[in-house]
Amino acid sequence: MIGARWRRAVRAVIGRRAQLRWVHLVLGGALLMPYYLLTAVVLAMLVRGADPFTSLRWQLVTFASALPLAAPTALLPLVRPLEATAARSLCGLPESVELAAGPAGSWDARARTALWYGLHLAIGGLVSGLILALLPASALLVALPFTDDSYTDGLGWPHAFAGAPAELAPLAGVGLLALIMGIAAAAGALLARCAPALLGPAPADRLAAAEERAARLASRNRLARELHDSVGHALSAVTLQAGAARKVLDTDPDFAREALAAIEETTREAVGELDSVLGLLREGEDGPAPAPSPTLMDLDGLITRTRAAGVAVELTAPGTLDRLPPVVSREAYRIVQEGLSNALRHAGRVPVRLRIAEDRKKVEITMENPVDGTTRTRPTGGGRGLRGIAERVTLLRGTCAWDTVDGVWRLTVRLPLEAAR
Repeated sequence: MIGARWRRAVRAVIGRRAQLRWVHLVLGGALLMPYYLLTAVVLAMLVRGADPFTSLRWQLVTFASALPLAAPTALLPLVRPLEATAARSLCGLPESVELAAGPAGSWDARARTALWYGLHLAIGGLVSGLILALLPASALLVALPFTDDSYTDGLGWPHAFAGAPAELAPLAGVGLLALIMGIAAAAGALLARCAPALLGPAPADRLAAAEERAARLASRNRLARELHDSVGHALSAVTLQAGAARKVLDTDPDFAREALAAIEETTREAVGELDSVLGLLREGEDGPAPAPSPTLMDLDGLITRTRAAGVAVELTAPGTLDRLPPVVSREAYRIVQEGLSNALRHAGRVPVRLRIAEDRKKVEITMENPVDGTTRTRPTGGGRGLRGIAERVTLLRGTCAWDTVDGVWRLTVRLPLEAAR
């Protein structure tokens, strides 16, 4: 147990993580040097008797005066990701710690970056100064019993070991070296502890990241709905059309040719809609504009293709659908398309009644088709169609409901017009 503790203690002082933290501290001292030298020159010029190059007192004054000069540099937006990268690489932070990845976008983030930058330079400067001063002293003490002490005449303090046992100076040198290593390890650990608080994302950054993730998720869901509705309807119609053509290929060639022509038209329309959906992925790129998404003005073609699949569709609709807001017309088309797809997939060739009503406030879509005990059950993993309808309706602040009453499946959707205008 004691041996394990010693190994952990030694690893904390001279292990790879400790070595990287040493580099980080020395980097802080190096970044401080331009400000320190500028402050030293200014003090030497303005203050009589100032000696920032040889006097310890004036060196400390120069050090304290250089830090406020360095801190405003961190207000530059790009300093934050640079410091975060250095901290991530050299401070030995856990992978779970989240640091800022982009420039500081708010004054709160810039202020915390300035505080971190000042802390990094202050601790790094102090540790670098101690290393420069104490490391040679440690080496001198270790070598003192084995050398002529004439080279220590100008230093003064080595004479304190005159007359002492020979091994005392080397032990003091080793202890001084251990002190340097302990101070550096503690300073590196302090910076590592402060990094998440000062370089981590600000609340505004977290909110912006959450909004970006929500926007990406909404875009993915939108693409999934579009693909499901356009391609799913085409495949359902083509499946029924191909099945009907196969059954009557020998007995009714004319009907088979009509079914094959309907398959051709359905797939052509599906390719066009697929290009429209994929065009959403190419927004902002150079190239031809995607085909416009279908609206209720294209409803006749959808009804014709559905009828060609063997489904009798009874349509009741006003002649003013061209005056609907574009977004309502597009979403209403997809809702009707998905409703017909559900009828094709789950009810087969049954008659479908489709009614579209419109007034100044809303558009109401009602679809009905009979169901019975032989109706095909929903495949495993299904249900995305009705979920997609509900999502479209929710985006437009409308309402939808579906249920089976007296053997009739009914889907009712109401889309408000005022929110879309």
